[in-house]
Amino acid sequence: MANIGKSISIKGDLTGSEDVVVEGKVEGKIELPQNELTIGADGNVHADVHAKNVMVIGRVAGNVSASERVEIQTSGIVEGDVRAPKLVVQEGAVVNGSIQMEGGKPGENKPGIQAKPAAPSPGTPPERRPAAPPA
Repeated sequence: MANIGKSISIKGDLTGSEDVVVEGKVEGKIELPQNELTIGADGNVHADVHAKNVMVIGRVAGNVSASERVEIQTSGIVEGDVRAPKLVVQEGAVVNGSIQMEGGKPGENKPGIQAKPAAPSPGTPPERRPAAPPA
Protein backbone atom coordinates (compact mmCIF):
# COMPACT_ATOMS: atom_id res chain seq x y z
CA MET A 1 0.00 0.00 0.00
CA ALA A 2 1.31 3.42 -0.98
CA ASN A 3 0.60 6.49 1.15
CA ILE A 4 0.63 10.06 -0.12
CA GLY A 5 1.11 12.03 3.09
CA LYS A 6 -0.42 15.37 4.13
CA SER A 7 2.63 17.36 3.06
CA ILE A 8 2.86 15.74 -0.41
CA SER A 9 1.47 17.45 -3.52
CA ILE A 10 1.39 15.69 -6.90
CA LYS A 11 0.55 17.28 -10.27
CA GLY A 12 0.12 14.86 -13.15
CA ASP A 13 -1.11 11.32 -13.72
CA LEU A 14 -0.98 8.78 -10.91
CA THR A 15 -1.12 5.13 -12.02
CA GLY A 16 -0.12 1.93 -10.34
CA SER A 17 -0.86 -1.64 -9.35
CA GLU A 18 -1.18 -1.33 -5.58
CA ASP A 19 -3.65 0.23 -3.16
CA VAL A 20 -3.17 3.95 -2.56
CA VAL A 21 -4.17 6.24 0.32
CA VAL A 22 -4.15 9.97 -0.43
CA GLU A 23 -3.83 12.30 2.56
CA GLY A 24 -2.14 15.07 0.57
CA LYS A 25 -3.05 16.87 -2.66
CA VAL A 26 -3.28 15.31 -6.13
CA GLU A 27 -4.08 17.23 -9.34
CA GLY A 28 -4.42 15.47 -12.68
CA LYS A 29 -5.69 11.92 -13.14
CA ILE A 30 -5.67 8.82 -10.92
CA GLU A 31 -5.91 5.40 -12.57
CA LEU A 32 -5.77 2.25 -10.41
CA PRO A 33 -8.00 -0.21 -12.32
CA GLN A 34 -7.14 -3.29 -10.23
CA ASN A 35 -6.74 -1.64 -6.84
CA GLU A 36 -8.36 0.39 -4.08
CA LEU A 37 -8.04 4.14 -3.73
CA THR A 38 -8.79 5.89 -0.44
CA ILE A 39 -9.03 9.66 -0.26
CA GLY A 40 -8.28 10.20 3.43
CA ALA A 41 -9.75 12.86 5.72
CA ASP A 42 -6.98 15.32 4.78
CA GLY A 43 -6.94 14.26 1.12
CA ASN A 44 -7.73 16.87 -1.51
CA VAL A 45 -7.97 15.50 -5.05
CA HIS A 46 -8.58 17.62 -8.16
CA ALA A 47 -8.64 14.79 -10.67
CA ASP A 48 -10.74 12.29 -12.52
CA VAL A 49 -10.42 9.06 -10.58
CA HIS A 50 -10.85 5.43 -11.60
CA ALA A 51 -10.10 2.40 -9.44
CA LYS A 52 -11.52 -1.00 -8.61
CA ASN A 53 -12.86 0.44 -5.33
CA VAL A 54 -12.88 4.08 -4.22
CA MET A 55 -13.45 5.35 -0.68
CA VAL A 56 -13.85 9.10 -0.19
CA ILE A 57 -13.36 10.46 3.31
CA GLY A 58 -11.87 13.78 2.18
CA ARG A 59 -12.59 15.87 -0.92
CA VAL A 60 -12.63 15.06 -4.65
CA ALA A 61 -13.21 17.64 -7.39
CA GLY A 62 -13.56 15.50 -10.50
CA ASN A 63 -15.39 12.44 -11.77
CA VAL A 64 -15.14 9.27 -9.70
CA SER A 65 -15.60 5.82 -11.26
CA ALA A 66 -15.05 2.32 -9.94
CA SER A 67 -15.41 -1.08 -11.52
CA GLU A 68 -16.79 -2.50 -8.24
CA ARG A 69 -17.75 0.05 -5.57
CA VAL A 70 -17.63 3.69 -4.49
CA GLU A 71 -18.13 4.63 -0.84
CA ILE A 72 -18.49 8.23 0.30
CA GLN A 73 -18.22 8.53 4.05
CA THR A 74 -19.88 11.16 6.26
CA SER A 75 -17.08 13.70 5.84
CA GLY A 76 -16.62 12.95 2.13
CA ILE A 77 -17.29 15.50 -0.60
CA VAL A 78 -17.46 14.69 -4.32
CA GLU A 79 -17.82 17.59 -6.75
CA GLY A 80 -18.31 15.57 -9.94
CA ASP A 81 -20.08 12.60 -11.46
CA VAL A 82 -20.00 9.19 -9.77
CA ARG A 83 -20.16 5.94 -11.71
CA ALA A 84 -20.05 2.45 -10.19
CA PRO A 85 -22.16 -0.71 -9.98
CA LYS A 86 -22.33 -0.32 -6.17
CA LEU A 87 -22.56 2.96 -4.28
CA VAL A 88 -22.63 3.74 -0.57
CA VAL A 89 -23.29 7.33 0.50
CA GLN A 90 -23.35 7.87 4.24
CA GLU A 91 -25.60 10.46 5.86
CA GLY A 92 -23.84 13.82 5.81
CA ALA A 93 -21.74 13.05 2.72
CA VAL A 94 -21.97 15.46 -0.21
CA VAL A 95 -22.30 14.51 -3.89
CA ASN A 96 -22.71 17.35 -6.38
CA GLY A 97 -22.96 15.62 -9.73
CA SER A 98 -24.79 12.84 -11.49
CA ILE A 99 -24.81 9.24 -10.32
CA GLN A 100 -24.73 6.33 -12.73
CA MET A 101 -24.87 2.81 -11.36
CA GLU A 102 -23.72 0.59 -14.16
CA GLY A 103 -20.36 -0.21 -15.73
CA GLY A 104 -17.60 1.45 -13.70
CA LYS A 105 -15.48 2.97 -16.43
CA PRO A 106 -16.79 5.34 -19.12
CA GLY A 107 -17.55 3.37 -22.28
CA GLU A 108 -18.55 0.21 -20.35
CA ASN A 109 -22.25 0.96 -20.58
CA LYS A 110 -24.78 -1.76 -20.01
CA PRO A 111 -28.31 -1.43 -21.35
CA GLY A 112 -30.24 0.84 -19.01
CA ILE A 113 -33.53 0.13 -17.33
CA GLN A 114 -36.23 2.70 -17.87
CA ALA A 115 -38.27 3.54 -14.81
CA LYS A 116 -42.05 3.75 -15.07
CA PRO A 117 -44.13 5.99 -12.83
CA ALA A 118 -45.49 4.20 -9.80
CA ALA A 119 -49.20 3.38 -9.82
CA PRO A 120 -51.18 5.37 -7.27
CA SER A 121 -52.04 3.52 -4.11
CA PRO A 122 -55.71 2.51 -3.71
CA GLY A 123 -56.18 5.16 -1.01
CA THR A 124 -55.00 8.07 -3.23
CA PRO A 125 -57.78 10.65 -3.70
CA PRO A 126 -58.94 10.99 -7.35
CA GLU A 127 -57.72 14.62 -7.59
CA ARG A 128 -54.16 13.45 -6.79
CA ARG A 129 -54.10 10.60 -9.31
CA PRO A 130 -52.29 11.21 -12.59
CA ALA A 131 -54.45 11.58 -15.67
CA ALA A 132 -54.76 8.48 -17.83
CA PRO A 133 -52.75 8.68 -21.06
CA PRO A 134 -54.81 9.30 -24.19
CA ALA A 135 -55.75 6.14 -26.09
